[in-house]
Amino acid sequence: MPQFIMLTRIAAQSLHQPKSFETLERHAAEQVAKTCPEVKWTANFAVLGPYDYVDIFEAPDVQSAMRVSALVRSYGHAHTEVWPAVDWAEFKKIVHGLPGPL
Repeated sequence: MPQFIMLTRIAAQSLHQPKSFETLERHAAEQVAKTCPEVKWTANFAVLGPYDYVDIFEAPDVQSAMRVSALVRSYGHAHTEVWPAVDWAEFKKIVHGLPGPL
């Protein structure tokens, strides 16, 4: 199943106290699980920098990944970026047959 990386930045006005992170996460996760049961979360990280979270998930197609992003943005009061990803071994297979320099 295709893999996607989602970067999430929570809106500052949504965070009234430290527990707000957990509340927002719970609401967004519940909606994603209910609406997109085919999506499988494979990793979640809290990070420093311009984003608050990095999530890695599998979805059957781009449309499903877009639904995840829309749900997180609306229920999590967040900005998201979603990138399709291919693991390194698969990437090497893809580029192996490409022609070299002219």
